[in-house]
Amino acid sequence: MTPKKLQKLSYYFEAWSYALLNQTLLNDTRFEAWVHGPVSPQLYDKYREYGWNNIQQQADNSAIFEDKALDLLQSVWVTYGEKSANELEALTHSETPWKNARYGLEETEPSHNEIADKDMHDYYLSIYIGD
Repeated sequence: MTPKKLQKLSYYFEAWSYALLNQTLLNDTRFEAWVHGPVSPQLYDKYREYGWNNIQQQADNSAIFEDKALDLLQSVWVTYGEKSANELEALTHSETPWKNARYGLEETEPSHNEIADKDMHDYYLSIYIGD
């Protein structure tokens, strides 16, 4: 997958972990409301060399995750994995957490405004239909 898609899937993992588990499952990661949707500056720096190209697939490291993290990763993949990076960008643009963090900014205005944990928690919990 491309870095853009990785960003959006990682954001959804973070957002749903706040909504369903009331905590982050990512270490030292925050998401900012960039023009093309939520972006973790840490992930951006790590994968920026790939540009618009697919990231080279890494070895399976699922053994390092707790079961609740693996379950949530699977749920995020089932829900969002088939969508393109552009579809995920459009989806995040329609959702309250990104909109709140971009409030008052022009459409193409750069921003490092952080997407609030509480906004992620409240919004995604409000749309949760259970499983």
